[in-house]
Amino acid sequence: MAAQGSGCRLPPPLVLLGLAVLALPPPAAAQPPPAALRAGHAASSLPAAAAAPRTRYLLYDVNPPEGFNLRRDVYIRIASLLKTLLKSENWVLVLPPWGRLYHWQSPDILQVRLPWSDFFDLPSLNRNIPVIEYEQFLAESGGPFIEQIYVLQGYAEGWKEGTWEEKIDERPCIDQLMYSKDKHEYYRGWFWGYEETRGLNVSCLSVQGSASIVAPILLKNTSAQSVMLDRAENLLHDHYGGRDYWNTRRSMVFAKHLRVAGDEFRNKYLQSTDEADRTHYNEDWTQMKVKIGTALGGPYLGVHLRRKDFIWGHREDVPSLQGAVKKIRSLLGMLQLQRVFVATDAVEEEVELLKKLLPEMVRFEPSWEELELYKDGGLAVIDQWICAHARYFIGTSVSTFSFRIHEEREILGFDPKTTYNRFCGEKEKNCEQPTHWKIVY
Repeated sequence: MAAQGSGCRLPPPLVLLGLAVLALPPPAAAQPPPAALRAGHAASSLPAAAAAPRTRYLLYDVNPPEGFNLRRDVYIRIASLLKTLLKSENWVLVLPPWGRLYHWQSPDILQVRLPWSDFFDLPSLNRNIPVIEYEQFLAESGGPFIEQIYVLQGYAEGWKEGTWEEKIDERPCIDQLMYSKDKHEYYRGWFWGYEETRGLNVSCLSVQGSASIVAPILLKNTSAQSVMLDRAENLLHDHYGGRDYWNTRRSMVFAKHLRVAGDEFRNKYLQSTDEADRTHYNEDWTQMKVKIGTALGGPYLGVHLRRKDFIWGHREDVPSLQGAVKKIRSLLGMLQLQRVFVATDAVEEEVELLKKLLPEMVRFEPSWEELELYKDGGLAVIDQWICAHARYFIGTSVSTFSFRIHEEREILGFDPKTTYNRFCGEKEKNCEQPTHWKIVY
């Protein structure tokens, strides 16, 4: 099921114990909490268990303005780093809670401290790398402490033309830190809305390169059991588009309750079922290998029409509403389809205009109860899932929302010609279509 009391959970008893530690007289400098309160040492730990390999925890965060689908891409990069670390030590990735994203603007809905299980299937993620939710980390570590925080940044001197080289160095922080010391010399920060969380040490790393370039720092330069990489979007992919990339991407299976909601909508409003559409889905992604071109898709056109910040930026490759409707009508005629499903972040006035210009349009418009249950992030997932099952899809230029739909359709086995398409701006001279990133098993 979706979020259960997200943002208003009572902290585990051990978290309360960690909070009590914060009330102690301030130390001379930020010292690690007692061993019983450190990562990997729950209250149930006994000396007899000391011989077991210790678990180290990797956490990360990204620049606050980044959206849901870019954050999904950063997860893929961090997963590669974790796989590199696992070759040497026992690590687990702590999933950063969701909240306060730009597109999540529904009023009166609490949307912070949301677990990944609200949107993704955790057993599927764990078939690729070991992951846990943040609250499980709090319970296991015995207190709300992160021992080492590295803020990732570029190089002050910038990148000079010439040979590209990967490099990483501990450097003075370029920008003002988004962390402040409290009276106990602990670091306070956003920490995904968990106000009780504290950092013990913060330093900056200038980085230029792929995610796994950080591995030697984590393995050799720090013995901290919990390490957080802030501004992780500064890391690049280890092997973009390769087998490792696709394994991680395929493991990012949407939560079952969201897929069911999308499937029920397809069946009810778009006469679309997996049997008829040839889009059978295996719950175990490791057993799902579909030949490209075998999926037919439902009898509807799938559309992602990005508006808001894209049109505010006056992008030449984003069409007007009238231009988009003209293209949609052309595709409906060419494909001999009667229905079009539209996923859009358009404001209400634009949506009303779309309804007048395009009576064939179908949208997933949730009730209040559904909005409260699925949250804005869940609605975006449902939109993507429905678009991913369409007979033909057309998206918006350079939108990560559209790009994630491309990947979903690649996983389902659609012909690339029905997937890698985008709208063109009326004044765009060279309307280059999206690149086909072929799935690798």
